[in-house]
Amino acid sequence: MPSRSPLPPSPPPVEIRAWPDREALLRDRAAVLGELVKMFIGPVRLAILWMWAGVAALGWALVGAALLMFEDAYDALGVVPGVVCLAGGAAVMVPGLVLLVVGVARDLRVHRLLVEWGGLDRDPAEDARLRMPRVSLLWLLMSFALCAVGLFACVVVPATARAGEETYGLVTLLMGLGFLGWLTGLTGLVKAFAHRRWVLRVLVGVPADPLITVEG
Repeated sequence: MPSRSPLPPSPPPVEIRAWPDREALLRDRAAVLGELVKMFIGPVRLAILWMWAGVAALGWALVGAALLMFEDAYDALGVVPGVVCLAGGAAVMVPGLVLLVVGVARDLRVHRLLVEWGGLDRDPAEDARLRMPRVSLLWLLMSFALCAVGLFACVVVPATARAGEETYGLVTLLMGLGFLGWLTGLTGLVKAFAHRRWVLRVLVGVPADPLITVEG
C-alpha cells in the first residue's frame, strides 16, 4: 500500500486562487483527481495491499511453525530450530504489518484530498471516468471473499478443533492467518465503500448552492 509517488497538495484557499478561468481550474482538477483515484482504488493498489498482507501472512506462518516445533521439542536442543524460525517469522511479519498501517494512513490522506479537489467544481463529462465501477466492484468482491475465508478460519476452526487431534499451535496458526485475511479484506471493503460514497456525494451529489433561485 505505501507508494513512492508524492501526494499532490491541497487546493489553495479561495482568497489566493490564481486560475485564470473555469476551464483552467477544471483541467487541473481533472488531472489531480485522476492521479488520486489511481492511488486510492486502482488495480495496482489492490495488488499492493494483498502483497503486503501476504508478506505478513508468511511471517505468521513461520511463527506458527515455531510454535509447532516448541510443542514437539523434547529437550533444550530441540527448541533451537523453533527459536530460529520464530525470529525469522518476526523479521518478516513486523515489516509487513508496519507497511500495512502506513498504507492505511496514506489512504486516509488521499481520500481527504479527493474530497477537497472534488469539491472545487463539477464536470460531469470528465468525472464519469473517475467513478471506475468495475474496479470498485473488483475490490468489493475480492475483499468480501477474503473476509469470509478469514472469518471462517477465526471462528469455525477453533470451534471444531478436537482435543488430541489438533494442537494449540496449529489452531493458533490458522486463527492468525484467518485474522490477517479478515483484516485485509475489511480494509478493501472500507476502501470500496469509501470510493462509492465519494462518487455519490462529491461527483454526483447536488451542489450546495442552487444554480437557479426561485422566490415566491
